Amino acid sequence: MDGFDPFAASFWLSNGIVVCCAGLVGLERQIRGKPVGVRTSILICLSTSIFVQLGAGFSGGQADPARVLGQIVTGVGFLGAGVILARGGVVTGVTTAAVIWMLAAIGATIGLGLFTAAVAFAMLTIAVLIGVDVLESSFRRLRSGAYADDDGPHSEQ
Repeated sequence: MDGFDPFAASFWLSNGIVVCCAGLVGLERQIRGKPVGVRTSILICLSTSIFVQLGAGFSGGQADPARVLGQIVTGVGFLGAGVILARGGVVTGVTTAAVIWMLAAIGATIGLGLFTAAVAFAMLTIAVLIGVDVLESSFRRLRSGAYADDDGPHSEQ
Protein backbone atom coordinates (compact mmCIF):
# COMPACT_ATOMS: atom_id res chain seq x y z
CA MET A 1 0.00 0.00 0.00
CA ASP A 2 2.16 2.81 -1.29
CA GLY A 3 -0.17 5.84 -1.33
CA PHE A 4 -2.05 5.64 1.98
CA ASP A 5 -0.22 7.21 4.92
CA PRO A 6 -2.36 8.52 7.80
CA PHE A 7 0.69 10.33 9.19
CA ALA A 8 1.36 12.35 6.04
CA ALA A 9 0.38 16.00 5.80
CA SER A 10 -1.63 15.32 2.63
CA PHE A 11 -3.83 12.86 4.54
CA TRP A 12 -4.68 15.50 7.13
CA LEU A 13 -5.16 18.17 4.49
CA SER A 14 -7.74 16.00 2.75
CA ASN A 15 -9.46 15.31 6.08
CA GLY A 16 -9.59 19.02 6.81
CA ILE A 17 -11.24 19.62 3.45
CA VAL A 18 -13.71 16.82 4.23
CA VAL A 19 -14.63 18.43 7.54
CA CYS A 20 -15.11 21.85 5.91
CA CYS A 21 -17.12 20.66 2.90
CA ALA A 22 -19.28 18.10 4.69
CA GLY A 23 -19.59 20.29 7.77
CA LEU A 24 -21.07 23.14 5.73
CA VAL A 25 -23.54 20.86 3.96
CA GLY A 26 -24.42 19.24 7.30
CA LEU A 27 -24.85 22.63 8.95
CA GLU A 28 -27.40 23.64 6.31
CA ARG A 29 -29.32 20.41 6.95
CA GLN A 30 -29.07 20.69 10.72
CA ILE A 31 -30.33 24.29 10.74
CA ARG A 32 -33.39 23.07 8.83
CA GLY A 33 -33.94 20.23 11.32
CA LYS A 34 -33.22 17.44 8.85
CA PRO A 35 -32.01 14.01 9.99
CA VAL A 36 -28.54 14.19 8.42
CA GLY A 37 -26.75 16.97 10.29
CA VAL A 38 -23.15 17.99 10.77
CA ARG A 39 -21.83 14.81 12.41
CA THR A 40 -23.46 12.40 10.00
CA SER A 41 -22.45 14.47 6.99
CA ILE A 42 -18.82 14.56 8.06
CA LEU A 43 -18.77 10.82 8.79
CA ILE A 44 -20.31 9.91 5.42
CA CYS A 45 -17.88 12.14 3.53
CA LEU A 46 -14.86 11.13 5.64
CA SER A 47 -15.48 7.41 5.36
CA THR A 48 -15.98 7.66 1.61
CA SER A 49 -12.75 9.63 1.25
CA ILE A 50 -10.81 7.09 3.33
CA PHE A 51 -12.23 4.13 1.39
CA VAL A 52 -11.28 5.77 -1.90
CA GLN A 53 -7.78 6.54 -0.61
CA LEU A 54 -7.39 2.96 0.60
CA GLY A 55 -8.56 1.59 -2.77
CA ALA A 56 -6.26 3.91 -4.69
CA GLY A 57 -3.39 3.15 -2.33
CA PHE A 58 -3.01 -0.46 -3.41
CA SER A 59 -0.40 -0.87 -6.10
CA GLY A 60 -0.08 -3.47 -8.78
CA GLY A 61 -2.90 -5.91 -9.48
CA GLN A 62 -4.08 -6.13 -5.88
CA ALA A 63 -7.09 -3.83 -6.16
CA ASP A 64 -9.22 -1.95 -8.62
CA PRO A 65 -10.09 1.59 -7.42
CA ALA A 66 -13.09 1.66 -9.77
CA ARG A 67 -14.57 -1.34 -7.94
CA VAL A 68 -14.12 0.47 -4.64
CA LEU A 69 -16.08 3.43 -6.05
CA GLY A 70 -18.79 1.08 -7.32
CA GLN A 71 -19.16 -0.54 -3.92
CA ILE A 72 -19.36 2.86 -2.25
CA VAL A 73 -22.17 3.89 -4.60
CA THR A 74 -24.06 0.70 -3.75
CA GLY A 75 -23.52 1.01 -0.01
CA VAL A 76 -24.39 4.68 0.14
CA GLY A 77 -27.50 4.02 -1.95
CA PHE A 78 -28.57 1.52 0.68
CA LEU A 79 -27.87 4.06 3.44
CA GLY A 80 -29.90 6.69 1.59
CA ALA A 81 -32.79 4.29 1.06
CA GLY A 82 -33.00 3.93 4.83
CA VAL A 83 -34.06 7.57 5.23
CA ILE A 84 -36.86 7.46 2.67
CA LEU A 85 -40.27 6.91 4.24
CA ALA A 86 -43.76 6.56 2.80
CA ARG A 87 -46.66 7.34 5.07
CA GLY A 88 -50.21 7.91 3.97
CA GLY A 89 -49.27 8.37 0.35
CA VAL A 90 -46.61 10.98 1.15
CA VAL A 91 -42.95 10.17 0.50
CA THR A 92 -40.38 11.95 2.67
CA GLY A 93 -36.60 11.84 2.92
CA VAL A 94 -35.78 11.82 -0.78
CA THR A 95 -33.78 15.06 -0.57
CA THR A 96 -31.92 13.71 2.47
CA ALA A 97 -31.11 10.54 0.52
CA ALA A 98 -29.84 12.64 -2.39
CA VAL A 99 -27.70 14.71 0.01
CA ILE A 100 -26.19 11.48 1.38
CA TRP A 101 -25.22 10.45 -2.14
CA MET A 102 -23.79 13.88 -2.83
CA LEU A 103 -21.75 13.74 0.38
CA ALA A 104 -20.31 10.42 -0.77
CA ALA A 105 -19.49 11.95 -4.16
CA ILE A 106 -17.74 14.86 -2.44
CA GLY A 107 -15.82 12.39 -0.24
CA ALA A 108 -14.80 10.33 -3.28
CA THR A 109 -13.63 13.48 -5.04
CA ILE A 110 -11.52 14.41 -2.04
CA GLY A 111 -10.21 10.86 -1.76
CA LEU A 112 -8.99 11.11 -5.34
CA GLY A 113 -7.21 14.37 -4.52
CA LEU A 114 -9.50 16.66 -6.49
CA PHE A 115 -9.86 19.22 -3.70
CA THR A 116 -10.98 22.22 -5.75
CA ALA A 117 -13.71 20.18 -7.42
CA ALA A 118 -14.88 18.88 -4.04
CA VAL A 119 -15.19 22.42 -2.65
CA ALA A 120 -17.12 23.42 -5.79
CA PHE A 121 -19.46 20.42 -5.38
CA ALA A 122 -20.08 21.29 -1.73
CA MET A 123 -20.87 24.91 -2.59
CA LEU A 124 -23.14 23.81 -5.45
CA THR A 125 -24.96 21.42 -3.11
CA ILE A 126 -25.56 24.17 -0.55
CA ALA A 127 -26.65 26.57 -3.30
CA VAL A 128 -29.19 24.05 -4.61
CA LEU A 129 -30.56 23.31 -1.14
CA ILE A 130 -30.91 26.97 -0.18
CA GLY A 131 -31.79 28.32 -3.64
CA VAL A 132 -34.58 25.85 -4.33
CA ASP A 133 -35.97 26.42 -0.84
CA VAL A 134 -36.11 30.17 -1.53
CA LEU A 135 -37.88 29.53 -4.85
CA GLU A 136 -40.38 27.16 -3.23
CA SER A 137 -41.11 29.72 -0.51
CA SER A 138 -41.65 32.41 -3.14
CA PHE A 139 -44.09 30.22 -5.04
CA ARG A 140 -46.00 29.44 -1.83
CA ARG A 141 -46.29 33.17 -1.07
CA LEU A 142 -47.54 33.85 -4.59
CA ARG A 143 -50.17 31.12 -4.30
CA SER A 144 -51.39 32.47 -0.97
CA GLY A 145 -51.89 36.01 -2.29
CA ALA A 146 -55.16 37.84 -2.94
CA TYR A 147 -55.98 35.69 -5.96
CA ALA A 148 -55.07 32.33 -4.43
CA ASP A 149 -58.61 30.96 -4.33
CA ASP A 150 -62.01 31.70 -5.84
CA ASP A 151 -63.61 32.53 -2.49
CA GLY A 152 -61.42 35.56 -1.77
CA PRO A 153 -62.54 39.20 -1.77
CA HIS A 154 -61.54 39.71 -5.40
CA SER A 155 -63.32 36.69 -6.86
CA GLU A 156 -66.07 37.13 -9.39
CA GLN A 157 -69.50 36.30 -8.10
